[in-house]
Amino acid sequence: MATFTATRGATTFPVAKGTGAGALNVAYGTISITANPVAADIYKMCTLPAGAVIVGGYLYSADLDTGTGTLDMDIGWAGNGGSGTYDAADPDGLGNLGALTGTAFATGNVSPVVGLIYPFSGLFATGVLPTFTRKTTIQMVANVTANAFTAGSLSIVVFYTNP
Repeated sequence: MATFTATRGATTFPVAKGTGAGALNVAYGTISITANPVAADIYKMCTLPAGAVIVGGYLYSADLDTGTGTLDMDIGWAGNGGSGTYDAADPDGLGNLGALTGTAFATGNVSPVVGLIYPFSGLFATGVLPTFTRKTTIQMVANVTANAFTAGSLSIVVFYTNP
């Protein structure tokens, strides 16, 4: 298990908090995946400010598993030490995606070409918009390694508001 941090996921990266209740904000992070992810590898992608309410987002990536598609990664967040309903860590709170396949229009993948475009799901599928009382790191966690790993970039885009 290892932890990898995108530039925008570093604790020292400034976290923007939009002005005006209900204004849509975007946090994002990109990281190069240069070695086959192994179970429990963590990819810290970006950070949201205290009070953020996630209203949507996407995973974008190159096809990191050109084989039969065994690479399994989830999207969620790290615990932030707060006492709110969603402040505890939830490694798949934004998506338990199963095996990521870069095949166009494969299950869950909305990409019309080889590559990955997955909308966030997780709690959204239950009608919940996760809200954080403290600054929170959005991350991906690997569950299963790729069958035929190919290096590439992985990006997360998070849409949020601060009420």
